[in-house]
Amino acid sequence: MASPPRRPRTLSDAKTEAEAAFKAATKKEPEAVPKKTAIPGVKELVSLRIDQDVLEHFQEDGPGWQDRINAALRKAAGMAD
Repeated sequence: MASPPRRPRTLSDAKTEAEAAFKAATKKEPEAVPKKTAIPGVKELVSLRIDQDVLEHFQEDGPGWQDRINAALRKAAGMAD
């Protein structure tokens, strides 16, 4: 059985093929953003809104309340030492 006759190429077909070839040749893969590794013992200054009663709970025992909040957050995140 003979193959069906080919349809003649049009200018539109050629343009579409050229654009597809150009796009494939010039496509740039996005570079993966390297994951920051945490340096042990280094703290980062952040602003955090928490409820007043929660803040008072951690401040009740005096100085070191920020470290206690950090320890509670590490425990809640499953990162307890």
